Amino acid sequence: MISVAIDGPSGAGKSSLAKRLAADLGYVYVDTGAMYRTIGLYAARQGADLHNADAVAALLPQIRLDIRLEDGTQHVYLNGEDVSEAIRAEAIGMAASAVSAHPPVRNFLLDTQRSLAANQNVLMDGRDIGTVVLPHATVKIFLTASPEARAQRRCKELQEKGQNAAYETVLADIRQRDYQDTHREIAPLKQAEDAVLVDTSDIDFDQSFALLKRTILEHI
Repeated sequence: MISVAIDGPSGAGKSSLAKRLAADLGYVYVDTGAMYRTIGLYAARQGADLHNADAVAALLPQIRLDIRLEDGTQHVYLNGEDVSEAIRAEAIGMAASAVSAHPPVRNFLLDTQRSLAANQNVLMDGRDIGTVVLPHATVKIFLTASPEARAQRRCKELQEKGQNAAYETVLADIRQRDYQDTHREIAPLKQAEDAVLVDTSDIDFDQSFALLKRTILEHI
């Protein structure tokens, strides 16, 4: 089986690029970020202290998480509710970063993520795919862009959805998320030693897609 691991910071375009790459290559796309966002959403809804590992761990038995492909689009279900849109809120991104630092949460999802890669060709993106989840992935890519470039893209996305977002606020959130992700004790965000570094700060989506596809094909 071929496995492609794409890691990188928030807002680097991992999910959008990974979805298109998986469709183009005929691989199964596994959005691990959506899994953590779903747990973050549930914990936030329950009013739990997101930074308290015991409080979050106590909620895990209550969570039934399902990812389905419907009409070519990935949908995420939390206890039967389609939360595909709800988990994309800015606040839930921060919640995901907080809960993903807890070992019980990571263990809860790790077996699911690895089993998906055991029997089919997959393209998986996240923060620690190449370093922890799939350390023996066929291809590892560390996808990044400057905080400023990521903030500009995020503001554009929000505006297209009819949501007003101040650039400075979005930039501050991205920098805070980067700090949380790179400084957490368990599986911090970092580039795997054998990962190919791809910086998309100065190239657009189509150029990024072409570069990533070429990189993958060169390494499989």
